[in-house]
Amino acid sequence: MFGIECNSRPLAKNSLHFLFFKPQNIESGHRRDRNDTFEILRFDIQNGNYFILKKLVLIISISLFVFFCVISCLLLDLLQYAEMPANSNKTDSIVMIKPGQRFTATLNGLKNAGVIKNPIKFEMLARIKRYDKKIKAGEYLLSSSMPPIKILETLASGKVRLYKMTVPEGYNMRQIASIVARAKFATETNFLSAATDSSFVHELGIDAETLEGYLFPDTYYFPKNITSKKIITTMVKRFRSIFTPEFNKQAKKLNLTIHQVVTLASIIEKETGASFERPIISSVFHNRLRKRMRLESDPTVIYCIKNFDGNITRKHLSEQTPYNTYQIRGLPPGPIANPGLKAIEAALFPEDTNFLYFVSKRDRTHKFSTNIADHNIAVKKYQLRK
Repeated sequence: MFGIECNSRPLAKNSLHFLFFKPQNIESGHRRDRNDTFEILRFDIQNGNYFILKKLVLIISISLFVFFCVISCLLLDLLQYAEMPANSNKTDSIVMIKPGQRFTATLNGLKNAGVIKNPIKFEMLARIKRYDKKIKAGEYLLSSSMPPIKILETLASGKVRLYKMTVPEGYNMRQIASIVARAKFATETNFLSAATDSSFVHELGIDAETLEGYLFPDTYYFPKNITSKKIITTMVKRFRSIFTPEFNKQAKKLNLTIHQVVTLASIIEKETGASFERPIISSVFHNRLRKRMRLESDPTVIYCIKNFDGNITRKHLSEQTPYNTYQIRGLPPGPIANPGLKAIEAALFPEDTNFLYFVSKRDRTHKFSTNIADHNIAVKKYQLRK
């Protein structure tokens, strides 16, 4: 405790006096008695000064009270506003938030779309909740029946409007690029450029020169501002998710690489009209590969024909291309399409048969044969009839 020297001047009349006694060190065992020392801190507050101070304290107290009341009312009003939609009638609007867009521009866009009515309150709510710095770019489907807080949560979470894109089984890269272009995600050229970029292909961990065969056919949902590479990455990830460790194990058992499995699956996919025939068609190709017979698959020939009109000729069959399985032995260098799960399963788990040939019966099914004589009879029956 500090000590203050007390002078001998008598205490002034009409003064307030505050006495501070110096406490004894109780812990040290000392006891207080009449001869203990004490110190007096005296403040003389004259009558005029005291009333001014009293009024000042009163004014400050009232001001603080009013301030807190106003703030409380504003906060309560803001809380009510946060849960109050701009319109009870649902009216959907598309709002685009550009990358790097200022919050004031976002406010104007929301107001013009009729999603919010009071931009000032909306901005206050956004700043208090700290959403103003978290809004993500993209195209949003918002409604006037959404409460402001829900709108902010949507914008901050990046729940942009998604568009459906379905890729059928057996489509090749060029056909998929056309689908992407029709959906207005990217141009065909841009998509094909990314899908055939060998460095990008290797970045995705695919041991091939292009992504043909690895763009897994499925239904996808993408935002409008997505890039070709992001679309491709999503499709390749989907492929990896279905190609299970069991598939890898079976591929090794068949002495096939993943690339060879996908290549064979793509041929099976293109040859199949009826889904139940996939494992049987697979067995034909496996049997021919074991016997070192040419696969002689029409779809492998068609793959290299530009602007194919649906009519395959003898000239087409005799053309020397890396994919023409009428001219090469074994599998072509890569897939001719992007196979679905069932085709991949069929390539890995073929039916146990002795079939070496098949011919279309023109009803989406095939006639299978174990020898060339029976096959020729089937060809005459189903292909050469009038």
